[in-house]
Amino acid sequence: MKAASQRERLMLAGLFLSKFSKEGLRHLGFETFAEAYNAMGYALGGKPTSIKNYMQEFDPLFPNGRKGWHGREMRAHCREAFEQFGGLSLEQFSRLLTPLLLPGKVLPQELEELNAFQHDDFENESFSKRLITGVAAEGFFESTFSTLTDFTGHTLSNVTRFGCGFDFRVQPAGIVPFLAVEVKGIAGAGGDVMMTSKEHRVAEHLGDRYFLCVVRNFVEKPSLSLFRNPLKQGFQFTARERSQTTITWHSRVPA
Repeated sequence: MKAASQRERLMLAGLFLSKFSKEGLRHLGFETFAEAYNAMGYALGGKPTSIKNYMQEFDPLFPNGRKGWHGREMRAHCREAFEQFGGLSLEQFSRLLTPLLLPGKVLPQELEELNAFQHDDFENESFSKRLITGVAAEGFFESTFSTLTDFTGHTLSNVTRFGCGFDFRVQPAGIVPFLAVEVKGIAGAGGDVMMTSKEHRVAEHLGDRYFLCVVRNFVEKPSLSLFRNPLKQGFQFTARERSQTTITWHSRVPA
């Protein structure tokens, strides 16, 4: 499949939810359609209502108990998507949709044969949901950045892929040191957030230049809270150690 446009990504998400309905929700780890609209919409860089509208357009084609836009002529691009992808199984459709929701977090198509060697957690529904919610939180922050008074007149750069201990570099106007923003997503109104060891060290180092952005309540309507210097904002972060056994394979090279 060629690189999908934003409209195509949102349309495929709507088709997935229409075809697989509650089974599709469970497969992605979501409990309600509202949560799926919000998380998938922002993860795909669009609006939650767009996914809902596409789902309703496809609903008359599936025995999912919903009428959707019954009696309304389907748009041509939606009809083409249904004819091309409407017959996919849950697993096939999931393999198509997941890379769109989680760019850079799954193997590219040419390496798909190695999927069997990915970490087992990736097949876990709650793990997939956390990943999607995290990407959605980043998308929500980007979409609302221009409205945040803390960053009026600042420019935004996404540095997630560089692994520098935060997700976004914010540059104030003029010659001023940059600000760092780490974004975390929570499905409900409250819940736990986790910082990696590197994020914690960078937050300590940058102090007031480090912001923790918590995007919460994807189950209803997402909103965000900004915490400057979160390690000094009353957050009680507790270190947790995890031990892991690593197996390596050795062989001797003859002289």
